[in-house]
Amino acid sequence: MPSWFSRAWVQHTAVSGPVPQSGPGAARLAVAALILCAAFGSAYAIRPAAVPGPATPRPAIPPVTVASASFPAPSAGWSFPQRQTLTYAVDWRVFPAGTATVHLETDGPLERISVTGDSQGAINLLFRVSDRFQSSFDRTTGCSQSFTRQLMEGRRQIDSEQHIDPAHHVTTYDERNLVSRVHLQQTADLPPCVTDMLSGIYYTGSQSLDPGSTVHLPVVAGNHFTLTTLHTEARETVRTPTTTYHTVRVQVTADTGAIRNRGKLWIWYSDDQRHIPVQMRARLFWGTITFRLTSLDNR
Repeated sequence: MPSWFSRAWVQHTAVSGPVPQSGPGAARLAVAALILCAAFGSAYAIRPAAVPGPATPRPAIPPVTVASASFPAPSAGWSFPQRQTLTYAVDWRVFPAGTATVHLETDGPLERISVTGDSQGAINLLFRVSDRFQSSFDRTTGCSQSFTRQLMEGRRQIDSEQHIDPAHHVTTYDERNLVSRVHLQQTADLPPCVTDMLSGIYYTGSQSLDPGSTVHLPVVAGNHFTLTTLHTEARETVRTPTTTYHTVRVQVTADTGAIRNRGKLWIWYSDDQRHIPVQMRARLFWGTITFRLTSLDNR
């Protein structure tokens, strides 16, 4: 997903004390909101740096990778929420780091997701972060259609748009650095159906998620994609700030890309027909980030 999410996976500078002092260290904590998306978006960490100029030539994906990038259909009888808002408290180790709010809404054949991520407390005073993300995917096939982000992290401001054309197996990516005025444009070939870093978290809920089961998702980010494995490990009871849930614990693993073997990620989905992401945890070199659901609104 966003660049600072991905950097958190590939930068292994140790963080000491309750909060970092400044610069990239502060960013890694302030950006706690939705850090888990990095697992679905390791490609952002490995794409080349933005350079001005015309669109770069379309890179080809190795045939063996494309051949293995099948996409699972939703479980029989599954339906995505017509309208839903989820709010998460985000902690780094034992310290409050921020909040994340996710809104899902049906729009014809599409499911649209919008996310806000904001730092808070001492971290906010040192390095303010206020980021916005939007994605959309086909509710029947699960194929992503678009992913956009607006990042405000300290002095850094980046806007990007990614449009995915499943019919022609192509994606276009446009990124603008509003501070340096650097503009990046890229086009890439893709498998017939992919998910994006944000949609992938919620599309996973459409699977059966029986303990012992495994799902493989091809995930697009920029002009690359990575194969991601989601393995349902076990049933588990999770206590959030507001209630207790019966859940299934899913471990997310990047099979390819820059974050392979560089951190661990788990998502706890409610063990019912809704499969709500109740808790999410990323265990990295510089600490553990945990997301706990604090409110759920279906209005």
